[in-house]
Amino acid sequence: MMRKKIVAGNWKMNKTPKETAAFLSGAKDKMVSDAVDVVFCVPFVDLQVAVDALAGTGIGVGAENMHFEDAGAFTGEVSAPMLKEMGVEYVVLGHSERREYFGETDEMINKKVKKALASDLKPILCCGETLEQREAGITIEWVRMQIKCGLLGLTAEEVQKVVLAYEPIWAIGTGKTATSEQAQEVCKAVREVVAEVYGDATADVVRVQYGGSVSGANAAELFAMADIDGGLVGGASLKEDFADIIHYNK
Repeated sequence: MMRKKIVAGNWKMNKTPKETAAFLSGAKDKMVSDAVDVVFCVPFVDLQVAVDALAGTGIGVGAENMHFEDAGAFTGEVSAPMLKEMGVEYVVLGHSERREYFGETDEMINKKVKKALASDLKPILCCGETLEQREAGITIEWVRMQIKCGLLGLTAEEVQKVVLAYEPIWAIGTGKTATSEQAQEVCKAVREVVAEVYGDATADVVRVQYGGSVSGANAAELFAMADIDGGLVGGASLKEDFADIIHYNK
C-alpha cells in the first residue's frame, strides 16, 4: 500500500516567537510539498506564531507535548482544548526526552494519546531504545512493548490516525544514524505489532517515521525502505536545509 510520507520537524526548546516568525517567513515556500505531509512541531510559546505564519500553505503545526486532562490544577501544563483553539493539528507524545527528563510513563503517554484522539489532534507517538538496550539485544522487544502500551485501549480506527515514530535514543542529536537496514528492521517490527493487535488493514494504513540524525544526505535512502514513511527530524528542522529532507526524492 502506498502511504503518504510525513516529515515532521521537532524543534525541542529552540527559537523564540520572533525567531520563529522570521524563520518561517523566509523558509516556508521551500517547505511546501504536495507529495509529503510537512509538520513543524514547535515550543508552546511559538505555536500561535507558527499557525499564523503557515496558514494556507498546507503545512501542519504540532505541539511537543500536552497534558491528558482538559483543565485543572496542573501548573505549567497545556491541554488539548488549548492546542485545538490555537489551530494546532499534531502533538508529539512519548518522546524519549520526556520519558527520561520528566519521568513520563507508558501509562501517562497512553492517556495523552487517548486525549489527543478524543480532541481531534493527531498524535505522533514515539518509541526507541538506548544504546545499552540495543547492545543487550532487546531492541525489538522493548519497542514492541512501548507501542502496545502507548496504543492500549484504542480501536483500530483510532490507531490509523496515529503516527508512530521510531527514534533510537543513541542516534538523537549525536550525528549517529541507524543504517537504513537497522531502521527498517525496527519500523517493520512496529508495523508487525500493530498488525498483531489491530489487523493487517490497520497496519497497512498507519504511518511509521524514523527519527535520529535524519539529513538531506540520508533521507532518500531511509525513506525508500518499505516500512519507513518519513521522518521525525530534530536539529535539521531548525534550518532551511530541512527542505532537502522534505524534497528528498528530487
